[in-house]
Amino acid sequence: MSLYDKSIGKEARASLEFAEDSRETEWLHPSYSAMLYQGEVKWELLHPFPRQTSEDKQIGDEFLAKLREFLEKHYDADEVDKTGEIPENVLRGLADLGCFAMKIPKQYDGLGLSQVNYNRALHLTGSYCGNLTALLSAHQSIGVPQPLLMFGTTEQKNTFLPRFRKGAISAFALTEANAGSDPRAMTTAAVPTEDGSHYIINGEKLWCTNGTKADIIVVMAVTPPKIVHGKERKKITAFLVEMNTPGVEVLHRCRFMGLKALYNGVIRFTDVKIPKENMILGEGDGLRLALKTLNTGRLSIPAGVTGNSKWCMQVNRKWSNERVQWGHPIGEHETIAGKQAKIASDTFAMDAVWKLASSMADDKHFDIRLEAAVAKLFNTEAHYAILQQTLQIRGGRGFETAESLRERGEEGIAIERALRDSRVNLIFEGSSEIMHLFIAREALDFHLQHIGALFAPGLSLGGKITALLKMIKVYAAWYPKLWIPVLSSARFGMADPLNRHMKSVAQLAKKMARTLFHKMAIHQKKMAEKQLLINRFVQIGTELFIMSAACSYADSLKTNGLEGKNAVELADYYCREAKLRIDKLFRDIRSNNDKATLKLNKRFMQGEFEWLEDEIIGG
Repeated sequence: MSLYDKSIGKEARASLEFAEDSRETEWLHPSYSAMLYQGEVKWELLHPFPRQTSEDKQIGDEFLAKLREFLEKHYDADEVDKTGEIPENVLRGLADLGCFAMKIPKQYDGLGLSQVNYNRALHLTGSYCGNLTALLSAHQSIGVPQPLLMFGTTEQKNTFLPRFRKGAISAFALTEANAGSDPRAMTTAAVPTEDGSHYIINGEKLWCTNGTKADIIVVMAVTPPKIVHGKERKKITAFLVEMNTPGVEVLHRCRFMGLKALYNGVIRFTDVKIPKENMILGEGDGLRLALKTLNTGRLSIPAGVTGNSKWCMQVNRKWSNERVQWGHPIGEHETIAGKQAKIASDTFAMDAVWKLASSMADDKHFDIRLEAAVAKLFNTEAHYAILQQTLQIRGGRGFETAESLRERGEEGIAIERALRDSRVNLIFEGSSEIMHLFIAREALDFHLQHIGALFAPGLSLGGKITALLKMIKVYAAWYPKLWIPVLSSARFGMADPLNRHMKSVAQLAKKMARTLFHKMAIHQKKMAEKQLLINRFVQIGTELFIMSAACSYADSLKTNGLEGKNAVELADYYCREAKLRIDKLFRDIRSNNDKATLKLNKRFMQGEFEWLEDEIIGG
């Protein structure tokens, strides 16, 4: 069934339908975020806040202590940034600690860490060095271990997983020069041999993180198409490829504005012969594998950037007390106070989100596709804003390199390095724009299942009438509930002000759901193309989820003395600010400048403003 308006281009519609065919179509487990878009707050899914067992926490504590000690003794983050290399002895030491086998079960010689403990480790490295965090995350969150653990055969797991305890590094090769967020444009091909025992891979992959250092990678390639409903359907398939296989060549190591030691490159495959047994899942299941792998894999980035946000808090707290201007520490000036209040409350919310989503991943009884996307979107954007404000608070010392600061006798605080390294987090593993689209598609799923049925191709008049009656029945039961006021906050089981904030979440979720329904009724299939409008709903839903996570987390900490008291204060402040942002988003949904925006952009793209590009040295 096509969910997209036929007024868009043929190629665009084909790409959208290709992606649609690969997404998960059923919700086998509950999702708190998904239900928010239907106007429901399933509070029991978030409260009480999930906490590690004492046994699992002890395992994590012991590993983190070893990792911290090793990094403090042997890893110089500024030197790694300067040289663009992580020393071999450091890589060997990380391997000895088991850092390349953190999530791999003990039966395959791994450490068997939970998702929470794994992300605690990346939270620690994220506070210190983005290069190291990218190396470990790309290797295990999206590299070979994750898809093998999820979809590999027993033979594949026995063959490959034990190698990572010994220090083997992996990567994931999906992107091509003309195929990023649109996998239908992929050209790297895998053709079966005549006897069907092998595949021959030819093509080129771009921006393969860890690719220049990896021993084994996952390669996405186009396999022979199949016919579905009379149409030829492209198939993308995942293969395990040893980097020492004849025909595999690293053409170029890419260099970036940050992450100077990122082992990212261009890889060419020329008649690379791979055994059929190296296929993961089946033919045509590659994109589905990638999407499901990313659901869990994305969680490492929110954890890492939260660690760095906490480092920013520490830097700001010390500096805003030490630095005196106009007779007062700069932290006492209201301009700085406003920045630091937001930094503290946002960092608390980020901490709640990654811990909640990681616990859900460990639980296995949640569908976390939306929660993982929201965590990635919110935490990366909040963190980058925190870094920019930290640089602003540090002033010229924030812009100056750590090496230069040390050379003139000051503490070498590497804000500029952290800012350079962090920028890519808004792009890695799904850019912010793609996260908006992904969340929007899942948020609209409830409506598209019912409204979309009316527009199924080839549907008879009788079929349309049946679909219409089913739709009316569903909405007749659902829509009136959205107007029932939330009268009590007692059901949330927390103390004020957290209960009051959750009452607001419940009210605002109903308002969001009915407003979204009204817009769906107006725009129907064209709604999928109203990205500026949809993005506002995505932002509202994201804020509601973050508010919920922050309240539940604060409630779980309230018995821990001063820490708990402060947690409630942080959650309260975050929620107050979030409600102001949500109010503005609703106003923008009602009245906005979208038409003028699109009109102006069209004229821009057509070159009507070239006159404004005068007196420059062009590119």
